[in-house]
Amino acid sequence: MNKVILFANTDWYLYNFRLSLAYRLRDMGHEVVLISPPGEYGPKLCELGFRWRAVPMIRRSLNPFRELALVLWLARLFREEDAALVHGFTIKSAVYGSLGAKLAGVPARVNSVAGLGYVFTSRDLKARLLRPLVRRVLRVALDGDDCALILQNPDDVTMFKTARLVDEKAIHLIKGSGVNCSRFKAPPDDAPLSSEPLRVLLAARMLWDKGIAEFVEAARVLKREHRTLRFVLAGMPDAGNPASIERSTIEGWVAEGLVEWRGHVSDMPALLAQTDVMVLPSYREGLPKSLIEAAACALPLITTDAPGCREVVSRNGEDGLVVPVRDATALANAIRLLDDDRALARRLGLAARDKALREFDEAIVLDKTIGVYRTLAPAPERAPSSLHIAP
Repeated sequence: MNKVILFANTDWYLYNFRLSLAYRLRDMGHEVVLISPPGEYGPKLCELGFRWRAVPMIRRSLNPFRELALVLWLARLFREEDAALVHGFTIKSAVYGSLGAKLAGVPARVNSVAGLGYVFTSRDLKARLLRPLVRRVLRVALDGDDCALILQNPDDVTMFKTARLVDEKAIHLIKGSGVNCSRFKAPPDDAPLSSEPLRVLLAARMLWDKGIAEFVEAARVLKREHRTLRFVLAGMPDAGNPASIERSTIEGWVAEGLVEWRGHVSDMPALLAQTDVMVLPSYREGLPKSLIEAAACALPLITTDAPGCREVVSRNGEDGLVVPVRDATALANAIRLLDDDRALARRLGLAARDKALREFDEAIVLDKTIGVYRTLAPAPERAPSSLHIAP
């Protein structure tokens, strides 16, 4: 049996985004080890029968000695586990996991960069200063014939190719982490149009670069018009991310009467069943799962003309509405349009669902991911620990 290690920067990510991949690999006969910094979801992964190990990683650390120690720790872990393949998710886990796997002599390395994160999206001075260093480290970490890079949207593919961060042959485009669309139910096509106050949802980590400030400002604009809309935020701040919004700020918006805040929501199908419009005014994404889940429920989508987002809503006015990044006025106008034209909202939602089923269902994504693994499957004469992905 071959051993596959899946490495992410949070156990929450593994549980919510990569559990179906872990199940698929286990069903194929591979031993799966999940690793991440400690959190409340690690024990839940163990309850599902997976091995999970805590990684001593501090997500916001920039201490070079601590970071080097982490890479060496990972290399020792990979040797101890005799891993056949290491798959890292998000930039830091991908880079450190790939470096550790290279040092440990792991036969195959796969790296999924789901969006380029704070360093590439923020205008902060620290982020701008870090970009050249991150680019150099990426080149070192992601090279080699035994390494593959999975990106989620064409903009990121173009960026990596233009910057020559990795051999073009190693790049694979797979749209998203996949959604089990059968879990999300759409209302009957002939259901009557609602005349109740429009319920507008933004479900994401509470980060500024998700466009939450623009969402709140749009709520402020439309409530000044005395519209009885409900603006709902779902998700928690992320202390490990420099763009995290303080809880007190969110509570202030709630006290002002601008938004409702649900915090962490474990039952997304139930929340989406109580939603009329899904909004994600993000500055940049890999490929946003929340939009695809909403699309699977035939909800109309409003998002930005930003990498990742434009892959889900690619035809403005046909499979959703697209607004410019950082434009609260345009966002308010789009929400107003759907509030006034519920028939348009219905048509956009049905088109979004059709696209989600056709392009983003998790079965499609898992098949393509396993296909990438097979490109790295070494020849039979390699060591017994070598990965072989059975057809």
